[in-house]
Amino acid sequence: MKNILECKGELVSVNGHNIHIYRQGDINNPKLVLMAGSATVAPIYDFKVLYEKLSNDFRVIVIEKFGYGYSEIYDSPGDIDSLVSIQKQALDIIGEKSPYILMPHSMSGLEALRWKQMYSDDVSAIIGNDMATPLTYSVWTAEKVAKKVKLMKNTTKYGVSRFLCQLNNRSLTKEEIKQHRLLRKRNAFNICYINEANSVMSNVEIVRSNGYRRCPALLFSSNGYPMSEHWTKCQKEFAEVLNAKLVSYDCGHYIHHFKSEEMSKEIIDFVNSLER
Repeated sequence: MKNILECKGELVSVNGHNIHIYRQGDINNPKLVLMAGSATVAPIYDFKVLYEKLSNDFRVIVIEKFGYGYSEIYDSPGDIDSLVSIQKQALDIIGEKSPYILMPHSMSGLEALRWKQMYSDDVSAIIGNDMATPLTYSVWTAEKVAKKVKLMKNTTKYGVSRFLCQLNNRSLTKEEIKQHRLLRKRNAFNICYINEANSVMSNVEIVRSNGYRRCPALLFSSNGYPMSEHWTKCQKEFAEVLNAKLVSYDCGHYIHHFKSEEMSKEIIDFVNSLER
């Protein structure tokens, strides 16, 4: 079989560029939107180990931003308002209707919080998958961001990016593993990821300065590896800010790779509690 990318979902044109969206489950079920963290090369495959356990209870939607998965790579904006509005437009175009339960991983936590700020009625709840928050970046500096961006550019330049991308083959078929590898080769540390990284501190300030809109929230937290020393502390503090239930696991940042069974049960119980 030839090495050809074959997307499983739908390509939607937003601002003249294709964005990939995968949907699974009954349209009448609660809509769970899975949002990828920075530089996740193939969200549709990365999240599969979790969403396959949820598709009987939810309308699962995986949005692959520009530069992610099967979506187009181009010099797209990395500011948070553009990131959020593009995702909303894509869902509108394919006919999905809010409200949504947003489930952001890592840096897309900022996008979920901003989505609630910009389009409050769209978001009925937030389920944080070790999500980043403005508190997460409280110790970051412009110099630290510049260093990370330089690393991203250098790893791509010298062809070692394939060693730095998070791998997850659990629950994938042989063909999906092959597709994952092709996407890893194509997407690793592309211009879209770099633009997001360059914008992260201004995005943090936008979210922080606009205040937090209260909504039901469930936060999953890792042991902080390999993120930062204060990661778990920030998770606890932000759970208090949102008055959210915090579920902590002794595992790494990609919690869904290790605890999908436990997470799926917590998610189902949480959403069921909202409907009572």
